[in-house]
Amino acid sequence: MDAYSYIANAHGEYIDQLYQSYKADPQSVDVSWQKFFEGFDFAQQYSEDGGTQADGEGVLSTTASTNQAGAIRAVDTVSADKETQVRNLIHAYRSRGHLVARTNPVRERKDRKARLSLSDFGLSEADLDTTFKNGEVLGLGSNAKLRDIVAALDKVYTRTIGFEYMYIRDPQVLDWFREKVEKDSLSFNPGVEYKKRILSKLNEAVVFENFLHTKFLGQKRFSLEGGETTIPALDAIIRKGAELGVEEVMIGMAHRGRLNVLANIMGKTYEQIFSEFEGTAVPDLTMGDGDVKYHMGYSSQVEAGGRTVNLKLAPNPSHLEAVNPVVEGFVRAKLDHGYQNDYNKVLPILIHGDAAVAGQGIGYEVTQMSQLEGYKTGGTVHFVINNQVGFTTDFEDARSSIYSTDLAKIIDAPVMHVNGDDPEAVVFAVQLATEYRQQFHADIFIDMVCYRRHGHNESDEPKFTQPTLYNLISKHQNPREVYNAMLVERGDVDKELANQMDKEFRDTLQARLDLVKQKPLPYNYQALENEWRSLRRSKPEDFDQSPVTGISEELVQKVGKALTTLPEGFRPLKQIEKLMEERRKMFFESRNLNWAAGELLAYGSLLAEKHIVRLSGQDVQRGTFSHRHAVLHDAETSAPYNSLNYIEQGQEQLRIYNSLLSEYGVLGFEFGYAMANPTALVIWEAQFGDFANGAQTMIDQFIVSSESKWQRMNGLVMLLPHGYEGQGPEHSNARPERFLQLAAEHNIVVANMTTPANFFHALRRQLTWEFRKPLVVMSPKSMLRHPLCVSPVEEFTSGTFREVLGDVYAEDKKVKRVLLCTGKVYFDLLEEQQKSERRDVAIVRLEQLHPFPQKQLATELAKYPKAKVYWVQEEPENMGYWNYLLRFMRRELEDVISRKPSASPATGYNKVHIKEQKDLVARAFDKPKEAVADATIKETAANAQKAD
Repeated sequence: MDAYSYIANAHGEYIDQLYQSYKADPQSVDVSWQKFFEGFDFAQQYSEDGGTQADGEGVLSTTASTNQAGAIRAVDTVSADKETQVRNLIHAYRSRGHLVARTNPVRERKDRKARLSLSDFGLSEADLDTTFKNGEVLGLGSNAKLRDIVAALDKVYTRTIGFEYMYIRDPQVLDWFREKVEKDSLSFNPGVEYKKRILSKLNEAVVFENFLHTKFLGQKRFSLEGGETTIPALDAIIRKGAELGVEEVMIGMAHRGRLNVLANIMGKTYEQIFSEFEGTAVPDLTMGDGDVKYHMGYSSQVEAGGRTVNLKLAPNPSHLEAVNPVVEGFVRAKLDHGYQNDYNKVLPILIHGDAAVAGQGIGYEVTQMSQLEGYKTGGTVHFVINNQVGFTTDFEDARSSIYSTDLAKIIDAPVMHVNGDDPEAVVFAVQLATEYRQQFHADIFIDMVCYRRHGHNESDEPKFTQPTLYNLISKHQNPREVYNAMLVERGDVDKELANQMDKEFRDTLQARLDLVKQKPLPYNYQALENEWRSLRRSKPEDFDQSPVTGISEELVQKVGKALTTLPEGFRPLKQIEKLMEERRKMFFESRNLNWAAGELLAYGSLLAEKHIVRLSGQDVQRGTFSHRHAVLHDAETSAPYNSLNYIEQGQEQLRIYNSLLSEYGVLGFEFGYAMANPTALVIWEAQFGDFANGAQTMIDQFIVSSESKWQRMNGLVMLLPHGYEGQGPEHSNARPERFLQLAAEHNIVVANMTTPANFFHALRRQLTWEFRKPLVVMSPKSMLRHPLCVSPVEEFTSGTFREVLGDVYAEDKKVKRVLLCTGKVYFDLLEEQQKSERRDVAIVRLEQLHPFPQKQLATELAKYPKAKVYWVQEEPENMGYWNYLLRFMRRELEDVISRKPSASPATGYNKVHIKEQKDLVARAFDKPKEAVADATIKETAANAQKAD
């Protein structure tokens, strides 16, 4: 009774209320009360006299509960107490058994204080032959001995797989997974033929690595040695996936084991791989400079269980985990276009290193994206090749969490930790993972604990930093030998069979090295791949004149009508009513469109032409500066309304998603989407341009270089709000100098446009060109509502994108000074030009910076043969465009007019900003400093008078 004295002292009616709450929903009461009521219910069902201790309606007896002795009569028995303890023991094994599972193939596991001893639950060896009803929950019947219960728990939870899943909050998912763990794991026994297949795939993996190590001594290959079970694991995922309806598998992985995967999973011929090692492969440099052999992508088709599966391995840079969002975006594009959003048809697999998945923040971003409407792909199978060391860093120095996979818990994703030396356990784990993904369309993680036989690369000496570990590894048999011995011991195969398989495979490798031709796997191009094949590589002359991108007046009218019409019963906010009226006047009265109208017209025209338009980023539906309002919300119900989805029958739907607060992950996702579908306009918008700083890895490693490295074109658009409006150093500058430094060989388009029509044509040009280029736009902020930043409808119904815009105010013969500029500063210069009536100063706008429009600009500057040309920018001299301009115009440019060189992009003080801007404009027009000071004093006095 002492154990329940806190209950006996409680008020009976209160206990009764708690009990009723527990009956309705066990999770509604504290865990301690849950355990108490479990024991109470158990005692009711299995009381010694077969009677009941509760009232007829299942209510705790108030009379009993008000009596200190009677309140606990139902559970104050040794049997009920022990049953609860056994139930707690079972729960503990389910929750913490993974901490003692034998998952490490080379050394003892660290003591994680699992507390699974009988004494931890008030039990002892004296109870081992006592029978308990709780054996039923393990399928052992209602009279199972504790000895058998413990044995069953050990067999399920402490062998070579450690299961983590008890944190799953969906009862249906939890019950399904627990059933698989406690029943299927015990009965899993692949047939002899499948065991031979596992051994065969291990042979391929092990011998391939040994062969390369022997023939190409000292060359980097980032071998899979120690983790060769990855190959039968991937083979099992693909075969199980095919059985469950998967038609396409997209794999993302870093460099370790990549060559082995290419050879033994993707079917890349050994001749190709060996010739790359020999240096005899003739590289295709027509689209760029190429990349190392363990970064390249590959596509193939394999037969799996009588079904054809398309396999793709994404190209990747050395930045670990950076490929993850790209894979997810690629898969989403395939789902949207080719598979009618049937998640069962496409399976993403991400292969991680343990140090990388724990250490790289992109892992968290992609995990958080996994169930969001704009980014879900139906779940990903995550496979961690756990080497227990990152380069030279021990796992204890590489993370604070127990496991590298602990980020899985943020989305309730199950994790299976499995010993890489037990291939059958690994196969069970990956098959279960594939089934789980297909069943629930959610992520799941397999953490295969193995080792890295060599250092980070094959010439590295790992004993410098891990001598003890590598003494163990040097004496440890490889997974093929371990599995072969296991099979021979069990009598599943003959030892000679394994030796024969080894010899035959070595002979095959030698023959292939001797240039005996290997037949490549067949491959039939899919619809989107044929779209890519129909495109061509760009040529320098393509950028001398943009293609025609105007649309019909009829289409303008249709899009305008959609943008100004609300469904019956929709109740907009007052501000939206005003917006709709302004839109109506723009399209049907003034016929002058502002930036937002021009942008939405571009999207609408492409949707009507049955192109996918996808736009994502932080707050893009409304727009950071409340200009876009592509999605409206009912003032009373918040129900969304997407106007551009109602242009005409048969159109595409606008896919516009407010993203999670991520730049790196979301930009990578959109790049992957655009990499899959060349017919879609894919756009990522930063909330402010400098937010791209957080995605710089994606920009450097993928966006600007993928065509050069991997011969992969991409039409992604980046909108980066940029311009100096006194918003401080963090929200003024999108760092155009970084993009221009990366610009070469026509790899990207960098633009800073000043008219809505030009923006409209730039967007449409992305899909009109016979090739694809990423487009980086220094997007406006104050210009969104500038009264002069409008374009007549006629500029949308005809014409092309204009790389250079000339001056229409200056008198050509009088011009002595040309101000060359780009973007928002033009309007500051224009205001001064008009106010001062300076017809001797011409303002020429570079709307596109790269590819540099030399011919178009030369034509414009030829109008002013005697004028001096100055480059004007509002950015500091060491930022912006000045250094880039010197690459093309160092002889033509007189000087730069800008802010002073600075470590920070902008001042944080608005008054200083205003003074700097006025000074900059004055210098552009060669006004004396005294005049600038007088003008500033007069303006300050005028503002003070207004305030008074």
